[in-house]
Amino acid sequence: MPLYEYTCEGCHGDFELLVRDREQPACPECGGVRLQKRLSVPAAPAISGASLPMCEPRPSS
Repeated sequence: MPLYEYTCEGCHGDFELLVRDREQPACPECGGVRLQKRLSVPAAPAISGASLPMCEPRPSS
């Protein structure tokens, strides 16, 4: 089952749902079905190594 991100047009809540085929998702806050599916970017697996760039420098020991 794919994981989708939604924004409810009724209460403007943001949430994620695992959705099966033909299943009508509903907002967990208000129960609304007028939803906007948002673009979801998958997370890259974390890999460590000296050759990979880092956002923050490693603390010196």
